[in-house]
Amino acid sequence: MGCSFSGLNAFYDAVGAGGDVWINENRFRVLRQLGEGGLSYVYLVKEVVSDGAGLARKKSIDPSHISDDGTYVMKKVPIQSEEQLKLVREEIRVSSLFNHPNLLPLLDHAIIAVKGAQQGSQNREAYLLFPVHLDGTLLDVTKVMQAKMDFFPTITVLQIFRQLCAGLKHMHSFDPSYAHNDVKPGNIMITHRKGQPPLAILMDFGSTCPARKEIRSPAEALQVQEWAAEHCSAPFRAPELWDCPSHANIDERTDIWSLGCTLYAIMYGSSPFEYVLGESGGNLQLAGMNAQIEWPSGPDPPYPEPLHQFVVWMLQPQPAIRPNIDDIIFHVDKLISKYSS
Repeated sequence: MGCSFSGLNAFYDAVGAGGDVWINENRFRVLRQLGEGGLSYVYLVKEVVSDGAGLARKKSIDPSHISDDGTYVMKKVPIQSEEQLKLVREEIRVSSLFNHPNLLPLLDHAIIAVKGAQQGSQNREAYLLFPVHLDGTLLDVTKVMQAKMDFFPTITVLQIFRQLCAGLKHMHSFDPSYAHNDVKPGNIMITHRKGQPPLAILMDFGSTCPARKEIRSPAEALQVQEWAAEHCSAPFRAPELWDCPSHANIDERTDIWSLGCTLYAIMYGSSPFEYVLGESGGNLQLAGMNAQIEWPSGPDPPYPEPLHQFVVWMLQPQPAIRPNIDDIIFHVDKLISKYSS
């Protein structure tokens, strides 16, 4: 599904709360802003349906993703350069590849012209439409739990983690395989379900790209580091992205490192290396590269030692000895079986 430049929908005012937005032939009312980050803004929108039209008629959309009350999440990305346009197009292309219950689906998108700030000028904006999950992100949930000194039970930790593994397995199984490159609690939507474990959905594919890279020169290594500094959140960044060797093969195991950090965060509310930020002279890069993990006080009774060992296994500084996603899934299934009884 390619980007669409719609002449019919062009030249309306930039999005603000209370305004209407057209994404191709469908109209949405902006209810409120949910957040912003980097160069994008996220809004809660409600579909304005007339004459039986609307998203429900689009054959390309899975009916299970159609909202009962017409609400969706819309990501707005202002585009002010050809490079930004290229990045948005790639995010749309990659997002459209995946079809998995633990990966956030892109329902529709449009790239259109809008009025510029100055008289007579015009810019472009991209609108990406997604299902809504209003329970928030895993980061939101763990912050609330930390304030209450509350913790997920061991089995819930494993069930949330298992879903993330399933989503990544889907991405890593492509040919060529894709790495998410920014797995972290802030990119995981959580939906609470009565009588079931929370639903975990990995989102934001703005940093996703083919996983495997052959590095054969200092210049290529520096290019990887600069790219990672912009696209991979520091507390969850793999060591080979901090300090890339001039002769190296990088692969999907960058995601495994981030997955290990995320498992720790499901338990304790932060990356295993963020503690150094509160220390004089603390260095996040060195803490990660040396796998200097600290285990805070947790629930009573504490999390079982095999869970800690599981985290350590994923946080091998040398990617060659780090497990792959199939190894992780095999092990987490064994732990779920052990602790569900």
